[in-house]
Amino acid sequence: QVQLVESGGGLVQAGGSLRVSCATSSGTLRTYVIAWFRQAPGKEREFVALSRWSDATTIYADSVKGRFTISSDNAKNTVYLQMNSLKLEDTGVYYCAARRYTTALLAADYSYWGQGTQVTVSS
Repeated sequence: QVQLVESGGGLVQAGGSLRVSCATSSGTLRTYVIAWFRQAPGKEREFVALSRWSDATTIYADSVKGRFTISSDNAKNTVYLQMNSLKLEDTGVYYCAARRYTTALLAADYSYWGQGTQVTVSS
């Protein structure tokens, strides 16, 4: 059983930065892909970024490329999402999710989810 716990959300002004974290069970990063998704009110959950620690694979949604950076610390069993140049449209609940080995961009393809952390970008 994989456990995921997000933290680090909050309120930030447009143009600012925020880092959210996803703490995982020990050993998870060696065999699981960890992804970040977000969901705004009234909208579907959308892919943001993913990381596969085993071969340093990262994939980003076009909407966040150049602004967000996903990174993994295997020693701490934690995946980070550094968000810079935040926009109003980045507001939402940010979830981390896990699936074994292979990358995927659809929420339905992930088996394990955290409880989410709220990120609010204000003008």
